[in-house]
Amino acid sequence: MADLDNIRIRGARQHNLKNINLELPRNKLIVFTGVSGSGKSSLAFDTIFAEGQRRYVESLSTYARQFLGQLDKPEVDTIEGLSPAISIDQKSTSHNPRSTVGTVTEIYDYLRLLFGRAGTPYCPICGHSISPQTIDQMCDRIMELPENTRFQILSPVARRKKGTHKQLLSNLASQGFVRVRVNGEIKEITDNIQLNKNQYHNIEIVVDRLIKKEGIEERLTDSLRTCLFNSEGLALITINTEKVIQEEKIAIKLPSELMFSENFSCPKHGTVMEELSPRLFSFNSPYGACPDCHGLGSLRKFSPELIIPNPYSPLYAAIAPWSEKNNSYYLSLLYSIGKSCGFDIQTPWNELTKEQQDFVLYGSDEPIWLEEDSRFNNRKGYYYNFKGVLAILERNYSEISSENMKQKMEKYIIEQTCKSCSGKRLKPEVLSVKLGQYNINELTSVSIDKCLKKIEQLELTQKQKIIGEIALKEIKNRLQFLLDVGLNYLTLDRGTATLSGGEAQRIRLATQIGSGLTGVLYVLDEPSIGLHQRDNERLLKTLQNLRDLGNTLIVVEHDEETIRIADHIVDIGPLAGIHGGIITSQGNLEALLNSKNSLTADYLSGRRIIKKREKRRSGNGAILQLKNCHANNLKNLNVSIPLGKLVTITGVSGSGKSTLIKRLLYPALQNHLTKKIPFPKYLSEVKGLELIDKVIIIDQSPIGRTPRSNPVTYTGIFDSIRELFSQTIEAKARGYKPGQFSFNVKGGRCENCGGQGVNMIEMNFLPDVYVQCEVCKGARYNRETLQVKYKGYTISDILNVTIEEGLQIFENIPRVINKLQTLVDVGLGYLKLGQSAPTLSGGEAQRVKLASELSRRATGKTLYLIDEPTTGLSFYDIHHLLNILQRLVDKGNSIVVIEHNLDVIKCSDWIIDLGPEGGDEGGNIIAAGTPEAIAQNLQSYTGKYLKNILD
Repeated sequence: MADLDNIRIRGARQHNLKNINLELPRNKLIVFTGVSGSGKSSLAFDTIFAEGQRRYVESLSTYARQFLGQLDKPEVDTIEGLSPAISIDQKSTSHNPRSTVGTVTEIYDYLRLLFGRAGTPYCPICGHSISPQTIDQMCDRIMELPENTRFQILSPVARRKKGTHKQLLSNLASQGFVRVRVNGEIKEITDNIQLNKNQYHNIEIVVDRLIKKEGIEERLTDSLRTCLFNSEGLALITINTEKVIQEEKIAIKLPSELMFSENFSCPKHGTVMEELSPRLFSFNSPYGACPDCHGLGSLRKFSPELIIPNPYSPLYAAIAPWSEKNNSYYLSLLYSIGKSCGFDIQTPWNELTKEQQDFVLYGSDEPIWLEEDSRFNNRKGYYYNFKGVLAILERNYSEISSENMKQKMEKYIIEQTCKSCSGKRLKPEVLSVKLGQYNINELTSVSIDKCLKKIEQLELTQKQKIIGEIALKEIKNRLQFLLDVGLNYLTLDRGTATLSGGEAQRIRLATQIGSGLTGVLYVLDEPSIGLHQRDNERLLKTLQNLRDLGNTLIVVEHDEETIRIADHIVDIGPLAGIHGGIITSQGNLEALLNSKNSLTADYLSGRRIIKKREKRRSGNGAILQLKNCHANNLKNLNVSIPLGKLVTITGVSGSGKSTLIKRLLYPALQNHLTKKIPFPKYLSEVKGLELIDKVIIIDQSPIGRTPRSNPVTYTGIFDSIRELFSQTIEAKARGYKPGQFSFNVKGGRCENCGGQGVNMIEMNFLPDVYVQCEVCKGARYNRETLQVKYKGYTISDILNVTIEEGLQIFENIPRVINKLQTLVDVGLGYLKLGQSAPTLSGGEAQRVKLASELSRRATGKTLYLIDEPTTGLSFYDIHHLLNILQRLVDKGNSIVVIEHNLDVIKCSDWIIDLGPEGGDEGGNIIAAGTPEAIAQNLQSYTGKYLKNILD
């Protein structure tokens, strides 16, 4: 029975794991912790989850298995007691532009169902309610008129149509109709009706004239049927209201006209809508998607601002795509057009008139007369149809087959909101359908918490409540789950491609909670990433609820609060890479704290601490001032960032931190330094730009997605190494250049495997098998290249040594040793020089980028913008990272960090805290000052938690 209560792992040797034996309790919250690169993910994802998933897939039929992604069998002897496993990691974010928060959580599917079955359509033009009516319903409405009311039944056969309509009137006469109403005037069809063919006309057949009284129902029904048949489902009733009032001698309010339709169409404007169904509300379906943007909400267009980044440049140099290379063709074209149209290409762009600028960008519909064309031997006198720079670029982009050239042009392309749907993705008639008082966009475009309030306040009829009872329950539950994991600031129409790894992971977590499964093994990868401490508490409650349902949770985590509330803790170490892969502690929190071989225990117990600075830096007295920041949710902020300090931007998730730094400050600095990108339009001005001569941004984007990318290629070290090999005596004798030692191009690489060292064999419904190349034996290079050696190492040997070993091999080569030392300083000395990018953890990839930027020479006026550098880092790694950052600031540089980690925040010189909440309720500066000052601010959530750690 004991075996059923535990997961037993025997002989785990995946990656750097050293033959681990481990027992994990089921139905508990288990945390795997340890220094970055110690083997946590190897054990949790590549061993336990991989084996659980593999066994589940093997239980399916052969036919089903061929459609599923397969996992290799991990290097482990046995795993007993496994449940069906679900992985919730950070690498599964969809980059499909059609994927949104609503579609991923399936909330949007329930909304579509709700609107498709219980929605009320309205005319998008006049707002008139649209509903199909039967003849009986029309008849009942007419019989509600006062007694003796005189009315006419008209059949609209032409509604705002140009023409003389002679053929129509002739056909009506042949069918036996006598009278028509033309543009509001009753006329006999036999009259010679003359209509202006260039004007719009309304023509209605006078089908019948009746007086409301008992016994007319049968005649009324026949007349309505005739009316509907001739006008494609429309019937117009005109009422003589004056006669009613005179005869009854009462003040009575009657409509002068009643319009009926047996279709989903507006009786006034004829706006036609097909019968309501869930597919009509899908922006991924042609039935509901905006016809211009096809449901994307935006269009990829060349941006005039990016094409003309520096408006002070002369025209011939202002158009960036044409000035990057020596393009005499387009230079001559501009010269010829300018000469014919009266402007000089030497004139600065901003001195051209608005008409001239528009002509250069958008061209003209009318051909222009070129007096001469220097592109064609000064050919003279001909008409040229100039469509503008934007049209030429779009045509070139569509015709280019080279991916490299396309990438170069894409930097001038931006996502522009679709003008037809204003980014709402759906057709106007779909957006006019309402459920209660809201259309579907009014529910998906607001934050999650506001969406839940609107759902709860829906004004529904009894029939709508019955239809939507189950769907509304599901929607409310799923929205509440998103609130519980701290995502209240997101909107349902937010694209998943714009989400951070932590946000995407928490969305999947909320979806899993909504599924209500029990007996499942969940494996999570640092769900606390990107979360403020306030939101982290809500996340931990969610994890505990998932456990209490009867599930086992394995969480790879560095967060202190998560470790402390765990039921079982497994610490892997003691260090990273080849120095890790050993269980240093397992059991409850007390067992971890008593461990003497665990760096995690050292920091949690206080044996090691990250000390705050005794004295905050005063800086260099200079300040960057951002005026009127109003992008996204920022509320017209004026922000002062002191230079020569370590400045941290804090605040709850979604408060506007990334918007301020990455969308406003960084583009403004790039515009000042390079003039290659435009000044951000959501910012009035930035004072103090002249105080910065270099800006480096380090964000969380991956260093590469293919095995060809590795630490030495990303950091540029490999260029120097290949240069070294080409300078050896053997290489010079053979005439080898640096390209001979590249595994990405033909020449020195093994052509049998294309420089990858392995060949992939597709196994249909079995996992793809990677077989070592039989020609190069995994070395990546051909025999001739491997005969060249440096200090006894071939180029292939170099890729397989660790960074620490590389320090010894290249000890006398400064341009190599400096970059390798930076990689060691950020704690990556255990990585192999040629380790492929996809095998790096999130923290490792982040630190490779950080090391690459830090290895560049700082000027003393360099500004570093860093986005959550503690992602994936343990206490030990953060300690090392802070030492590096402090060292950079001590040299006179400035660092601005977006961060939630309290150890980084307490070591800062200055804090700018945004909030108070996320989304629409954020975007304000709550506090700015030293950590001590922030800790005393009662309005700041950051200050509340910072006070505890400072005390």
